[in-house]
Amino acid sequence: MIKNINIKTRTRTEFVNITDEVQKIVSESGVKEGVCHMYVPHTTAGVTINEGADPSVVRDIVSTLNKLVPHSGNYLHMEGNSDAHIKTSLIGSSQCVIIDDGKLLLGTWQAIFFCEFDGARHRRITVKVTEG
Repeated sequence: MIKNINIKTRTRTEFVNITDEVQKIVSESGVKEGVCHMYVPHTTAGVTINEGADPSVVRDIVSTLNKLVPHSGNYLHMEGNSDAHIKTSLIGSSQCVIIDDGKLLLGTWQAIFFCEFDGARHRRITVKVTEG
């Protein structure tokens, strides 16, 4: 089963918690044991798993990424979004989570985040649920 989650980001850099939407796709699939694959088909957006309980964790991640890879730099790419491409490469464009008893096997504090680095935009993440 393959489904897309459509996301409308509002700011240049934004982490959107998509855990509930991904779990809904897993539940609708009927798969009890398997793997949930998530893939972002954009070069300036990614997906990560990290703490979802304390929003300061996301703020710290964004702040640190902005320090490591500032928006303005001595970049050769002419579109003005080289930092977004680099941040996406650091974060990654895919994640996999084990499904156990029809639920995403996430840690107590873990959440799945769509990571926007070149917004605001209309984006999507593709979710594939496999049994086994």
